[in-house]
Amino acid sequence: MQRKTIRIGIIGLGLMGREFASAISRWCHLLDNGDKPALTGICDKNKESWQWYIDNFPGLIIKTDDYKMLIESDAIDAIYCAVPHNLHEQFYIDIIKAKKHLLGEKPFGIDKKANENILKVIKENPDVVVRCSSEFPYFPACQQLIKWLHAGKYGRLIEVRTGFHHSSDMDLSKPINWKRMVGINGEYGCMGDLGMHTLHVPFRMGWKPSSVFADLQKVAKTRPDGKGAMVPCETWDNAVLTCKSIDPKIGQEFSMVVETKRMAPGATNNWFIEVYGTEGSAKFSTHNPKAFDFITTSGKQQGWTRIDIGSQSAIPTITGGIFEFGFSDAFQQMIGAFIHELSGNGSNHPFKNVTPEETAWSHELFTAALESHKTGRKIVL
Repeated sequence: MQRKTIRIGIIGLGLMGREFASAISRWCHLLDNGDKPALTGICDKNKESWQWYIDNFPGLIIKTDDYKMLIESDAIDAIYCAVPHNLHEQFYIDIIKAKKHLLGEKPFGIDKKANENILKVIKENPDVVVRCSSEFPYFPACQQLIKWLHAGKYGRLIEVRTGFHHSSDMDLSKPINWKRMVGINGEYGCMGDLGMHTLHVPFRMGWKPSSVFADLQKVAKTRPDGKGAMVPCETWDNAVLTCKSIDPKIGQEFSMVVETKRMAPGATNNWFIEVYGTEGSAKFSTHNPKAFDFITTSGKQQGWTRIDIGSQSAIPTITGGIFEFGFSDAFQQMIGAFIHELSGNGSNHPFKNVTPEETAWSHELFTAALESHKTGRKIVL
């Protein structure tokens, strides 16, 4: 069977755009005989960002600073779009209306209204595949935890804790960027930028919060503007959301704590999920990305068991099973799940990308969290 080439355009050529391009350039790493992506177009207002792509991708057909030129091209089948949050609504809607499949970045709209407008257009174009980026669940040890969850080995849920911690903003001399500006990042602050990562696995398990009490922090009040002055930081640095949810398997309520922190001492880039139940508990953290930790509850004494998981990913690769798996591998696996859906093979993949409906759930939660912090009350969703 001949493999189809899916022609990809990238809008936004920064850190994540380069990561995406690198991942598809080494597609031979995957032992997958399905369709394969190829980078054929790039777009960014900053033309200096083009050069890395030009140097490394001689097959580029389109190089432009006008995203509409890219999405209207017959040489493009799908788009990876990594632009600031205030651009999501217009860019995503235009991409979908142009009948280009879309893998977009979170939070899928600067606010709930923007997200609703995007989802309206998605419903009007059911032939277009639209998904949201979230790579961390594709670590093999986290995939092992997901299998454990599907098997229901926790019994009755007691508590789920999930979070994403950074520490780079602990440097108070770090110049301000767009993620500290409400007009570009949105009022959600760290929740909009990090939250979908924390919710991918819980939402996929059907653990949708029914209420939330939010504790939001603005730790750094000002930052340098890079020109010698100090300017206000407008967005939330840290957020802790204490939620109630229902386990759909048994209809029982449990607690869920969601943490998104940009000022977490010692955490360079740590994503984690911990699940505690009456019959068993399990946890995964990128602090120790090979480790799958679990407990089987038996008798009075409890003890954690740790299994080192190698590079056995959802889509097999050429890497030996004993070796380590990293962020770039997870990113490639995420794209692989997207390509599977574009190829009509999505049912064969064990863990799909974030769906538009799941992004809508995240906006409901973050909007309620803002109201909770403002009023000091628990908000029922």
